Formats: sequence, structure tokens, C-alpha cells
Amino acid sequence: MKYIGAHVSAAGGVENCPINAHNIEANAFALFTKNQRQWVGKPLTDSNIKLFKENCLKYNFKPEYILPHDSYLINLGHPEADAIEKSRAAFLDEMQRCEQLGLKLLNFHPGSHLNGISIEDCLMRVAESINITLDKTQGVTAVIENTAGQGSNVGNEFWHLKYIIDHVHDKSRVGVCLDTCHTYVAGYDMVNNYEEVFNKFEEEVGFNYLRAIHLNDTLKAVGSHSDRHASIGEGLLGVDFFRKMMNDPRFDNMPLVLETPDETRWKEEIALLKSLIV
Repeated sequence: MKYIGAHVSAAGGVENCPINAHNIEANAFALFTKNQRQWVGKPLTDSNIKLFKENCLKYNFKPEYILPHDSYLINLGHPEADAIEKSRAAFLDEMQRCEQLGLKLLNFHPGSHLNGISIEDCLMRVAESINITLDKTQGVTAVIENTAGQGSNVGNEFWHLKYIIDHVHDKSRVGVCLDTCHTYVAGYDMVNNYEEVFNKFEEEVGFNYLRAIHLNDTLKAVGSHSDRHASIGEGLLGVDFFRKMMNDPRFDNMPLVLETPDETRWKEEIALLKSLIV
């Protein structure tokens, strides 16, 4: 079964996220558990936690299909000691907030080397950051999102994801989220080489590590490394690509989450994606 949703607003409290997802007829959703552009967020209150869980139950959202995203400020591969410690502390807080809410996944961008260390050293730092955090938490999987490869960001090539996973001690609590826009602009031509790209992912990473998908069309060309999302069917991926995904059993039973630019169209886009299933 396909679980399709969007990254919904947490305005007014995380407890509003299940309501917002229900209103767009989603059966999955993503959220920020705190302000994504701040290092430190207000602690979740007992009321936030209780109402979030009650609303998830009311609207039939299971933890397996909810995909929290960490702060954009966090860089788990930072080359400088003070900065990476700050990122690791913030990541631990994000993971603990997921624990409080009873969630099982935490999606994050792996990080950037900032031209200060090698790609391999940066990837190793990301893995070390994950290990430190998993040792201090329980039940939540660290889900590495592939990137477009802008600037000094790592995670745009499948081997980067595998390198990180190979150095994570508890492989039962690490996984991958593939963003369709990021994958394409990173150089993987899923439009013309759909099977080849996903076979390559299976060979280099493994579908057993795939935990989620970000469903985004793209305004920019394959290999451009430019992260510009488009509404479904209005970019270079096109409806036919998403039809293949919606009918591909490899993407069953995981959150498939829209991060497309016009949130007023999410309900329409979810309906479109569901209509492609045959």
C-alpha cells in the first residue's frame, strides 16, 4: 500500500500536524518538531505530546508513516570541533523529541565538508555523529536524505549513503530517504533510465535501507546539482515518472511525502498520485 502525504505545518503546536494532514486527505505526513531555523526550540509540553498522540490515533496516522525532519542548521559532518559538537547536541535533541512523540524515524541532511576536509572524512564524521546519538536514544531510526550535491554538501551520490551506513554500528536504526528532485539533479536520470537508477541504488545501498521518499518534481536539469522543487507533473520528471513510482511495490509501506512549493495544491497532488495507482 502507498502512504502519501506532505510536510505539513506545525503552527500552533505539533498536535496540529495530524489534523493538517487529515485535511489534505493524506495517510502519511512529515513535520518539524521545532522551528527548523533555530538551534534550540521550546521543549514539548505534556499537552503537546498527549494531543499529538491522540490526534494521530483519531486520524489513523501510524508512527511508521510519519517522517519528522531535523533543523536545517545541523551539519553532522562539520570540519570544526566546536561546530560539530553544536550540531550533535541539536541532533540529539531532535531525536529525543521524536522519542517523546512516539515516532520511529528522523529524517536529516547528512552535512557538508565546507572545503575543510575530504568527502570521506566528512562522511565518517556523519557516521560518528549518528553512532553517538543512537547510543543515547532508543527506538528512532536515523534516516539519511540524499542531497542535490549543491556546494560542499555530501550525500548526493549513492556511495556516500552506503559509506555512512557501513560505519554506523547499529544498522537496524539507520536508513535512507530518497528525494526524487535531489536524485535527478544529482545526476541519476530516472526519467530515461528508471530501472537502471533503482537497480544501481539496490546494488550500492540496498532497498532494505529505504525508509521514505520525498516526492518532488524538479525545475532543473539532470546533473545540475540545483535544488529547485516543482509541483508534481510540472517539472522535468513529469507525470509518467510518478506513475511508475506509484505502481512500484518497492515503494510500498513507507511515507511518501510531498515537499512541492504550493501547499494549497497538496490535496490535489495527493489525489493525483493516488489516481495513478492501477
